[in-house]
Amino acid sequence: MKLVIKDLTKTYKNGVKAIDNLNLEIGTGMFGLLGPNGAGKSSLMRTIATLQSPDSGSIEFGDINVIEDKMALRKILGYLPQSFGVYPKMSAEALLDYFATLKGVSSKSERQALVREVLEITNLYDVRTKHVAGYSGGMKQRFGIAQLLLNNPKLIIVDEPTAGLDPAERHRFLNVLREVGTNCTVIFSTHIVEDVKELCNEMAILNGGRILKHTTPIEAADEIKGQIWTKIIEREDLETMEATFNILSSNYNQDNTLNIRVHALEKPADDFVSTPPQLDDVYFIALKQDEPVLA
Repeated sequence: MKLVIKDLTKTYKNGVKAIDNLNLEIGTGMFGLLGPNGAGKSSLMRTIATLQSPDSGSIEFGDINVIEDKMALRKILGYLPQSFGVYPKMSAEALLDYFATLKGVSSKSERQALVREVLEITNLYDVRTKHVAGYSGGMKQRFGIAQLLLNNPKLIIVDEPTAGLDPAERHRFLNVLREVGTNCTVIFSTHIVEDVKELCNEMAILNGGRILKHTTPIEAADEIKGQIWTKIIEREDLETMEATFNILSSNYNQDNTLNIRVHALEKPADDFVSTPPQLDDVYFIALKQDEPVLA
């Protein structure tokens, strides 16, 4: 099933245009929606998830008109918001059984089998009797995946799911998401480039409520081959370099020098070295090109 978004707009009462005439098509598999904080990612996710209505435009998922028939989408939707909320002092097993009841699974034996299945998929079965309130951040996020799997969703939306997770928890969470995202449409919203690089077969860069680029991670990097250059500089030279070259990023070396990455169609100067492009470079180029031109 394909998600088709056409001419979508949303402006809040304070005048902020969160979604600006957005058009996007997303097919089966893992789709990464990449953008900085405030780019409009959560607004778009909430609109697709039927938690708010757009001012104009359309959203269709397969043969479902999402805006006109919200309940039809909700029956096949799994949604993990940026903040999942406060958990009662209940075990994961009991809480999932409760959620399954709310989702219309009336048979106790069917609920038990379903709860066991989602706990095993999310690697939480061994801690099923522990209170979810006492889980670590990564375990809570995996529990969030478990609860959204209860209705066998065809569309899954996860909003900034790895923010605040330590590296080990992030790795475990991404592995779970990779496993569940093989047979349905998963929209993975994040500002962490590495998450998209590791997980997604297709991606878009969003800023100011607009799609700046819609591509694949591999194609995006291929487009700028031969255009990324590096040079080691002293810290005090950074400001001069920024005024002279299109610096995408910089990072410190152990000797306190800086390694800068520059975007240029040709070698910027003799002492620059060509380097393979990374998805980070694609991201920073798109954001820089979107910056307003100062008069």
